[in-house]
Amino acid sequence: MTAPVNPKKLIKGALGDWEVVIGMEIHAQVTSRSKLFSGAPTAFGAEPNDNVSLVDAAMPGMLPVINRECVAQAVRTGLGLKAQINHRSVFDRKNYFYPDLPQGYQISQYKSPIVGEGEVLVDLPDGESIRVGIERLHLEQDAGKSLHDQHPTMSFVDLNRSGVALMEIVSKPDLRSSEEAKAYVTKLRTILRYLGTCDGDMEKGNLRADVNVSVRRPGDPLGTRCEIKNVNSIRFIGQAIEVEARRQIAIIEDGGTIDQETRLFDPNKGETRSMRSKEEAHDYRYFPDPDLLPLEFDQAFVDGLAAGLPELPDAKKARFIETYGLSPYDATVLVAERAAADYFEAVAKGRDGKIAANWVINELFGRLNKEAKGIEDSPVSAGQLGAIVDLIGDGTISGKIAKDVFEIVWSEGGEPRQIVESRGLRQVTDTGAIEAAIDQIIAANPDKVEQAKAKPTLLGWFVGQTMKATGGKANPAAVNALLKAKLGIA
Repeated sequence: MTAPVNPKKLIKGALGDWEVVIGMEIHAQVTSRSKLFSGAPTAFGAEPNDNVSLVDAAMPGMLPVINRECVAQAVRTGLGLKAQINHRSVFDRKNYFYPDLPQGYQISQYKSPIVGEGEVLVDLPDGESIRVGIERLHLEQDAGKSLHDQHPTMSFVDLNRSGVALMEIVSKPDLRSSEEAKAYVTKLRTILRYLGTCDGDMEKGNLRADVNVSVRRPGDPLGTRCEIKNVNSIRFIGQAIEVEARRQIAIIEDGGTIDQETRLFDPNKGETRSMRSKEEAHDYRYFPDPDLLPLEFDQAFVDGLAAGLPELPDAKKARFIETYGLSPYDATVLVAERAAADYFEAVAKGRDGKIAANWVINELFGRLNKEAKGIEDSPVSAGQLGAIVDLIGDGTISGKIAKDVFEIVWSEGGEPRQIVESRGLRQVTDTGAIEAAIDQIIAANPDKVEQAKAKPTLLGWFVGQTMKATGGKANPAAVNALLKAKLGIA
């Protein structure tokens, strides 16, 4: 049964509305110390051709040997995607020539992948959730890298990446907007990072996307798709989809037809350009790799891996909502990174979860984003932030003073309670002192008093003056109560 079309996600063309249909092929580098079929290291940043074994360089007579940990990482990922785990899969040779592919073929999986169908639940910015089907996940080896900027007349080849394990995660064509596509990749990256199966570092090329885009009139069959290769940022994925969809719409509305082809996205020019057409595409001539037996394992192997999985984002989000009383939005923000979720739980332990979430999201995350830092680089520990929340909770300081304390801890460090005591930041709760300040303000501003009696919203002016007179240390609740009583405002 076809899902109903959401009018908000349609693209307006010159001759009517169009629906964009998107499928994704994500290439995720497996977190492993060694490569898929050799013992060569996978560390990033090595000198060119330092991390290359005789197998990776395709020396004659060298035979591949499967890396058990890479298999385990693929199974863990499949479990995290609620996918079918295939106890028997086959490695195939995908034959094509490329200068940085020393074997002349890539070892991949074609008809029998290690992981079958699954799904990802994706939360969208507007609060909507969608389910994106996973078609398959298969293991394959990466190619090397051609370097064209090292010499004026020659290209060099770096084989450090050659043979590195990749998981290709293929979605069904369930996405209907660039926003959905970006949210899907973000969620998939989060799951992989929670599982520890891929670090998701797109700048290093450890997570790359091939984006399949087609357009159609709402309710029509699927249109001809074009594949945009190797998009390496979530922002560029959104831009590439928008540009390609509008390119296709313009061609069709002008009476033309879409050719199935592979294209590249140029973010500087904001356009996609043809890389190769369907007619020129390689016939890969897949066949089972004769050097590798079918990969087989039993359910006990799968169960052992399942038992060691961490709590995943969806389960953690549901628990945060139930345990701490958070809104779905706040819970989604907090579980986006595993380290951030752990930080929040350390702050919230034994405290009001909503207040803890407010401080973590608004104050801490806001400051981290401003200074381009990650949670692991935070100068304020969970213990320090928890202490600030405690000081607010027991009435020692106000929310305003708490922000000052946070700033001191961020810049100078220190224990929040000691900072409050040593710097005289304790909140004034002595109603006598507050009342004296209020009396002085009322006596000095008789005109404002009369205005406030007629217009109660002017109470805020008196609150501000009182806080100013007390150096921001007066208890706000006490200030409000005393002012209302003295001004006769209900």
